[in-house]
Amino acid sequence: MPLSPLILASASPRRAELLREAGLEFQIVTKGVAEAHPEHLAPSEISQLNAYRKARAVAKGHPDALVLGADTIVCLGAKVFGKPADLAEAVRTLSSLQGRTHEVITGVCLIHLRAHRQRLFAVRTAVTFRRLHAGQIRRYLGKINPLDKAGAYAIQEEGDEIVKAISGSYSNVVGLPLEQLKEELVGFRGLDRK
Repeated sequence: MPLSPLILASASPRRAELLREAGLEFQIVTKGVAEAHPEHLAPSEISQLNAYRKARAVAKGHPDALVLGADTIVCLGAKVFGKPADLAEAVRTLSSLQGRTHEVITGVCLIHLRAHRQRLFAVRTAVTFRRLHAGQIRRYLGKINPLDKAGAYAIQEEGDEIVKAISGSYSNVVGLPLEQLKEELVGFRGLDRK
């Protein structure tokens, strides 16, 4: 019996690239789901909620597929940094993060509606930024597009200019914690033998 198709419920080119590098076959299907940021939830809960909402919206139209939703959040303590609205906000974000250690949390939802199975989890990676002055921040932001990135940076794009160290999954900082995702996908393969 063939494996259930894998659908990535994300338009993120970084997530698609990570899945391709992992050797996974998938298709991309997205729905316009607005991200929620309830103040009463912890950052890891927010990322899982948004991952679930994205995956569920796509799964409704593809009940026989295994749908993968993900949401990445950058936070410094209780302060959550989403995608900046403009360049000025990107500068403020990087200024807040410079010289400090913050967390990148990716919430992941795997859902297979026909089999009535889902798995939600979140992975945290600690990222320490170098001390940066205003000129370094402006130069970095001139090299990337910060407006589509949580925390206004991309570790895989000139990241060595601003990142001093990471503790945890590198791919999680890019947008998908591949190590845990691969383990979770193995658990879903039993669906295809039922």
